[in-house]
Amino acid sequence: EVQLVESGGGSVQAGGSLRLSCAASGITNTRYRYTCMSWFRQAPGKEREGVARIDGDGDTTYEQSVKGRFTISKDNTNKILYLQMNTLKPEDTAMYYCVADFDCLPLITRWDRGEHRHWGQGTQVTVSS
Repeated sequence: EVQLVESGGGSVQAGGSLRLSCAASGITNTRYRYTCMSWFRQAPGKEREGVARIDGDGDTTYEQSVKGRFTISKDNTNKILYLQMNTLKPEDTAMYYCVADFDCLPLITRWDRGEHRHWGQGTQVTVSS
């Protein structure tokens, strides 16, 4: 079974940058290459939401509030997913989760839907004003 481990979270001031990483194991390079990978986040008291998604063709989708600030990318050789976050805002504060989605559901699909989604444990991002 695929396992995902996130890293790179931390505390930063508004306007700063962070790069999140997600290392995958328990999956072949070939399957990883064609797997849709996403980042979700959950702020205190809020519903978990999709932030960015990259599919097997490298096409990307972003949640509206992060467009132009966040960039999702994949290293298929090393099976690592990235999320480059620039111009961070206090409202970006959340626990960020890496997701492997073998059904390749749209990013807007509710987080609790999709029986073939696999989740990491999350990494905390805190942005202070």
